[in-house]
Amino acid sequence: MTSENEEESGSTVLHRKTGEKPRRSWQTWLIGRPLPTADAPHQTIGKAVGLAVFAGDALSSVAYAPEETMVILAAAGTAGFAYAFPIAMAVTLLLAVVTISYQQTVHAYPGGGGAYIVARDNLGDVAALTSAAALLIDYVLLAAVAVSSGAAQLVSAYPSLIPYRVPLAVGLIILIMVANLRGVKESGFAFAIPTYFFLATNFLLVVVGFVRYFSGTLGVVVDPPALNLVQAIQPVTLFLVLRAFASGTTALTGVECISNGVMAFKEPRSHNAGVTMIWMSAILGTLFLGITYLLGVIGAVPSETETVISQLARTAFGGRGFFYLSTIAGTTIILVLAINTAFADFPRLSAILANDSFMPRQLAFRGSRLVFSRGIAALGIIASALVIIFRASVTALIPLWAVGVFLSFTLSQAGMARRWLKIGRLKAGDEVQERGSSLRYDPGWRHKMLVNGLGAVVTLVVTIVFAVTKFAGGAWIIILLLPGIVAVFFFIHRHYRELADSLSLNRETGRGFIRRHRVIVPVSGVHEGTLAALEYARILSKDVTAVYISINPDEAAAIRRKWDIWGEGVRLVILDSPYRLLIEPLLGYIEEITRMRQPNELITIVVPQFVPRRWWHNLLHDQTATWLRFALLFQPGVVITDVPYHVER
Repeated sequence: MTSENEEESGSTVLHRKTGEKPRRSWQTWLIGRPLPTADAPHQTIGKAVGLAVFAGDALSSVAYAPEETMVILAAAGTAGFAYAFPIAMAVTLLLAVVTISYQQTVHAYPGGGGAYIVARDNLGDVAALTSAAALLIDYVLLAAVAVSSGAAQLVSAYPSLIPYRVPLAVGLIILIMVANLRGVKESGFAFAIPTYFFLATNFLLVVVGFVRYFSGTLGVVVDPPALNLVQAIQPVTLFLVLRAFASGTTALTGVECISNGVMAFKEPRSHNAGVTMIWMSAILGTLFLGITYLLGVIGAVPSETETVISQLARTAFGGRGFFYLSTIAGTTIILVLAINTAFADFPRLSAILANDSFMPRQLAFRGSRLVFSRGIAALGIIASALVIIFRASVTALIPLWAVGVFLSFTLSQAGMARRWLKIGRLKAGDEVQERGSSLRYDPGWRHKMLVNGLGAVVTLVVTIVFAVTKFAGGAWIIILLLPGIVAVFFFIHRHYRELADSLSLNRETGRGFIRRHRVIVPVSGVHEGTLAALEYARILSKDVTAVYISINPDEAAAIRRKWDIWGEGVRLVILDSPYRLLIEPLLGYIEEITRMRQPNELITIVVPQFVPRRWWHNLLHDQTATWLRFALLFQPGVVITDVPYHVER
């Protein structure tokens, strides 16, 4: 209803509230009833649910990071596996450094301190967009790697499913995509129980494994898979160890996700996000070290037919009984739920980029469940395509992955280090407002800058190691792809900037006045629809021209006779078309008129279009009006208007 105050004040702006609600449809059944905008503050989550939503990526890495490390070390034979645990300790130390660094990011950017925002405010657009491109690639690959690994766990328990690995993986992506379309809070609650089930089964696996190890009853893997070597056994070299370390660092993927999603947490957001990150890193480090150590003890062998987690579970639990199946089920579930981290962060980052005009604006719009549904759908489609292309192979997808992850780590930490340097130059009591946060003097800025600087240096070294060691294995694709994506970002941004300049009310040229309005009415005959369009055209302007395309002289003569009776003085131009073309001669005539168009002259094409009672009747007629609209849509200085004529019979 209209506000009474507005009516009394005589304002030309009237504010009304609509009572319209979205209609129930198949989408309502699939993803739930639409939520009003006012419900957005109630869609936040706490620490326990936040661990399920944002930590799935990091926690799931315990299922594949130890195995990918061993895959590389297998080149040196079983003797190379002795280096797996020392590498795991180095990876865990790196995890601690990155976690401490991101803790500072979470508290410095309570509105969401993803690598893109940190780099944008402190390093400039090129660094920010490079980081954003790396993260977007990371989230897509995360979804593909996680479901592929989940499918691998299933076929380890049920080898008869091996031919169906790809359909299984794609089906899991679709399932998680639909769950995320239902909303962050609802999907978070749905994923919390499976996440904690995974933690319970894997901690039980590690505890039972160490108890049996210290009691001397653990033993080794019974009937381990064959160790397939594609080439002769190599000596253990520094390059081999670095390659294995690079594969092991995939355990760190997902550490940054909580900093990207701070806004999803309940107040106090920074505190809750920071605590959740500490929980996540502590759990990840403990499981990663424990599982890697036990794998070396039992003599596990990396294989495409059975995962090392499966080998450890049946060794620790003495067969493929209840606890074994529970561990495999829990691991499979967390690998699937790891996709949820990508579905939580990919749409958010896409929306931020869209708001900054670096991605299509549609990605910034929230769907009926207050989530960025277009970004969720885009991620699901791209990830499914990757799974199909790479046949759901984790080993094939891993080399494409972590380069972007550690590049974003490096840029984020370098941006934070520069932020502390800027803070150190402020005086006590000064405050500087930036786009993503406020800068205030902090007496501990040197210590914090050192922490983030160390994080930047360490992650830069890992990025270089990963790029070099994995270059031939597929990392070159990402290295070449990143500049291309950044170029696309700048292309989109330039388009929006030029569009804004064209639409600006502050341009020096100002808005011109229409001094002449010429109307052209294409006609296919003289009938009720034609007369309705002519009547509308004469309301618009006195300068009206009807155009008829003649492909038959006899029909043209009949049209002329009718026009003398019904044309009401409007001039009719008959264009002969000896090759029986309809659209092309009309477009040529309009282009000719357009070339002669004077400044401040507007040309309107009024298109008569009859609307049959039933939709399928359209199949029985030429859609000339529709094709004409498409053809004229990009013609400058031309307005296209339909005049529908509804057929009653």
